[in-house]
Amino acid sequence: MPADAITIPFPYTAEVTVERYLDRVKIDRFLVRHFRNYTRPRMQRLVRSGQVWIDDVPAQSRFRVRTGQRVRVRLIEPPDQLIDAENLPLDVLYEDTNLIVVNKPPGQSAHPGGNYHRGTLANALQYHLDCQTPLPGLLRPGIVHRLDRLTSGVIVACKDHHSHRRLSFSFQNGRVGKTYFALVHGHVAADCVTIDLPIGRLPGKSRMGTEPSATNAKSALTRFQVLQRFERPFSLVRAEPVTGRLHQIRVHLASAGHPIVADEFYGTDRDNVLLARQALHAAQIRLTHPISGHDMEFSAPLAADIQAAIAQLSVIGLSESVVNVIDVREPQPKV
Repeated sequence: MPADAITIPFPYTAEVTVERYLDRVKIDRFLVRHFRNYTRPRMQRLVRSGQVWIDDVPAQSRFRVRTGQRVRVRLIEPPDQLIDAENLPLDVLYEDTNLIVVNKPPGQSAHPGGNYHRGTLANALQYHLDCQTPLPGLLRPGIVHRLDRLTSGVIVACKDHHSHRRLSFSFQNGRVGKTYFALVHGHVAADCVTIDLPIGRLPGKSRMGTEPSATNAKSALTRFQVLQRFERPFSLVRAEPVTGRLHQIRVHLASAGHPIVADEFYGTDRDNVLLARQALHAAQIRLTHPISGHDMEFSAPLAADIQAAIAQLSVIGLSESVVNVIDVREPQPKV
């Protein structure tokens, strides 16, 4: 538990109001929506033991909630699926009661899993949220979208289930704009390129691809704009994925013959001298706030290691805006 979190001993009583979209949901399902670090069996046990009330009436397991009702729960034990909280550095770009937007460093996984169960962004966010609540685990960070471990840049997380639900719908329905920068091999011939190739999983491999043999292929469209061609055969490109497929930018660039520098899956230079990780940076996200409805955009400076790689390359007419973080608000390319 974080040393600087303000805590009070159990039991702890919390009260929440039933939202319209959860009308007629069973009481245990409603509770796990609001207290996402608690499992459904634990909430069912709290209901059976008389620790939950709906409008001051003791709840029973068969009860369903109605819009506008007040649900009070007496938490008598800690969460049972709490992410380990770790006091790790967080580069917070924006934060309010619903959202937190951070600049993720390269090399940090978004969630625990695989070979990375500690040191992830979720571990750091859980600590950050625990410092804002009277009990650890009352909030659970909901990371809404994917960002590869080796990719740096902007990533958004929600603090509550309602924001997470609405923002997830926005991502799924293509209502979120994303801009990336990538340093790639070769001189991209056209200034503006649109790649519209379905992406699926390659048989017998852990990689994605655009080949006809790829299974469960789904439509994928990415718009690219060349920002700089270097004297050595490299280009700096701006990428705007319209769809959100796994490894979409990396796969599309590789399929066009311009893999991202130091991309261990889709590149050709596992020991590239320019960078120790793939040269891909999530520079900007544009979205509608899931609660207020305001249009917002969040930008992260180009990562230092990519800037250092660019500095090693001889350039022709490199603009100051590219050197200094690159202006992510350039007009969209006409394709």
